[in-house]
Amino acid sequence: MILVNTDYITGKTFEMMGIVKGSTIQTRNLGKDIGQGLKSMVGGELKSYNEMMNSARALATKRMALEAEELGADAVVNVRYATSTVMQSAAEVMAYGTAVKFVNE
Repeated sequence: MILVNTDYITGKTFEMMGIVKGSTIQTRNLGKDIGQGLKSMVGGELKSYNEMMNSARALATKRMALEAEELGADAVVNVRYATSTVMQSAAEVMAYGTAVKFVNE
């Protein structure tokens, strides 16, 4: 599965199949949340949250790609990410794009 954030793939002609998306909501455990809260008082990178968001983006991307595969797509173009806060210490990450099928392959 090819995933790109452009509306084209060099050397490929394709037909659009539709929008696909994947999402997840993740949170840290209370112990790490307290530790990160203390870290925010003194400044610096919140590594635990960074790891959580990296994991969430990877899972959302995987779910989007699986949805595209179920449609029979060869690629997803215009891949984008959106995040939102669901509750304190919990974030939703959504990956979305346009599933496409190559023609003349």
